[in-house]
Amino acid sequence: MFGMGFTEIMIIAVIAILFLGPDKLPSAMVEIAKFFRSAKNTLGTMKESLEEELNVKDIKEEALAYKKELLNAGDQLKSAADVKKMAAKLTSLEDDTFEDDGFFDEPKKVIKDENLPKESEPQEVTLKKKKKKKSEEDNTDV
Repeated sequence: MFGMGFTEIMIIAVIAILFLGPDKLPSAMVEIAKFFRSAKNTLGTMKESLEEELNVKDIKEEALAYKKELLNAGDQLKSAADVKKMAAKLTSLEDDTFEDDGFFDEPKKVIKDENLPKESEPQEVTLKKKKKKKSEEDNTDV
């Protein structure tokens, strides 16, 4: 204990008995035990707080790594959105990214729908309410 041997502890005990006497020695031993217990608790809390600080340090390092990744991604986005570089690539046309796929060469398909009005028939646009036919009115009364 504290780097002391058995003989050193015995010498300290004898001196304590001589100075304190047999009646005060038990209460002094209780006080010493309380002191060591509180010192042990203090060391434990210091150890826990130190571990928390080290954990916070790890979290800070992780956050800095994420920040660095985000900055790199932002730089990549800026370089991808650089219009001058893109224009230079487009004007050189060294790559085959804009190869003709023949989309405009195909004939257009015309879809005919009987419900749609023909282009030659003019239509009258009015905001007046149309009157119902008599056969339709009879069906609604049922």
